[in-house]
Amino acid sequence: MRKIGLIGGMSWASTELYYRHLNKGVQKRLGTACSAPILLESLNYCDLSRLTTPEQWAHAKEVLIASAQRLETAGATALMIAANSMHKVADEVAAAISIPLIHIVDETGEKMKADGIKAAAVIGTRNVMTEAWFRQRLVRHGLTLAPYDASRADEIDRIIYEELMQGKANEASRRTMKTFITDIAKQEIQAIVLACTELVMLVDPDANVLPIYDTTRIHVAAGVDWILGDEG
Repeated sequence: MRKIGLIGGMSWASTELYYRHLNKGVQKRLGTACSAPILLESLNYCDLSRLTTPEQWAHAKEVLIASAQRLETAGATALMIAANSMHKVADEVAAAISIPLIHIVDETGEKMKADGIKAAAVIGTRNVMTEAWFRQRLVRHGLTLAPYDASRADEIDRIIYEELMQGKANEASRRTMKTFITDIAKQEIQAIVLACTELVMLVDPDANVLPIYDTTRIHVAAGVDWILGDEG
């Protein structure tokens, strides 16, 4: 098996999901005695949460580049960033290392394209839902994305930062997300992209009115393929 590098801590709740499911994926393929060879660096999210200014994002880029380089030096053969939002600087991170970076948006877009999905809606943090970098990267894979609702984006953002990133999954928020997804599904779309690594704590990707593409699940599957040498 090949050793994979994982930049985590953004948040710790999502990193826990990555660690668990990378190991479960390896166990499913090789047997319960096996576990995934992972180099994990968990960053301090105090310095990386709710970034808004160019200066804050420039700092985040340098933090992630330094982390990626440490993981490469330590023996990682590929890199994963365990957060959708931090992929805003993924290209710069990838350019600073010599090992592959497994990109969460590209893996999701490729799977959706392979499944014949043409139109979808994105659910995630405010910057993922609203900013061009995420949406344009998905569009490259032949997708048309539905417009977002600003008030809905604000409430989803609140749930993610104030609850899920602290490891809390409230029943009221679960009902809110179910209502939002039902409303979003009324648009002319074929699928929903669950573009926040923590949202799976509230949303069951297998039990909804439309197919849900959970970026975390897809990203982890690509990581397992890399570890086992089955990518591509």
